[in-house]
Amino acid sequence: MRRLWQDLADLVLPADCAGCGEPRTELCGRCRAALHGRRARRVRPDPAPGGLPVVHAAAPYQDAVRAVLLAHKERGALGLAAPLGTALAGVVRAARGGAGGGGGEGGGAPTLLVPLPSTPRSTRARGHDPTRRVALAAARVLRGSGVPARVVPVLRQRRAVADQSGLNSRQRKANLKGALEVNARAVRLFGSGARVIIVDDLLTTGSSLAEAARALSADAGVRRISAAVIAAPAEAFEVNRN
Repeated sequence: MRRLWQDLADLVLPADCAGCGEPRTELCGRCRAALHGRRARRVRPDPAPGGLPVVHAAAPYQDAVRAVLLAHKERGALGLAAPLGTALAGVVRAARGGAGGGGGEGGGAPTLLVPLPSTPRSTRARGHDPTRRVALAAARVLRGSGVPARVVPVLRQRRAVADQSGLNSRQRKANLKGALEVNARAVRLFGSGARVIIVDDLLTTGSSLAEAARALSADAGVRRISAAVIAAPAEAFEVNRN
């Protein structure tokens, strides 16, 4: 019911820009450019957890980008899923290239987007699953440009985990170790040389992405894994500056 009211509100209420507050536009041109105006780049936290795949991101997690992500994730501004999905699609293209086989449009093996799962409690509290919603929007953009992409939400929690906020990198790694598994009925999806790309909204310590990669490798035998996120801390970009 909460999600229905959010969808209706997005349709009928005038919105201010989620990034800067400019009136009567859900996302102004300047804030849209902050999401879409950069070339996706490799990012890596320092320190990086063992098993972290290659990660690409669209933009630093600051200013308008941070505000837009929070508006969609925590305040239910569901109309932002489309521009966020466009940003994520650009990152997936970069990750496809980094995974081998070229990053061009169309052809080739299918691209499987594996969203990091939200906990059931978080999904209930927010009224939606933000990562899955944005992944679906990204897949639509990719298919529209000829990339055979689909979302496969195959990861699930195998045990309860503590709230990650406030935990340092070592604590997050311990908290998430062995926490994810692949739905056994979904293992068959990963045949035929598919490019598997874990997707999330934000890179922090990398522990969640590393655990997701471990589960995909251990449970489904996936060997070629990369990751795509919309945003990462500015210093994660600086670590990889050429």
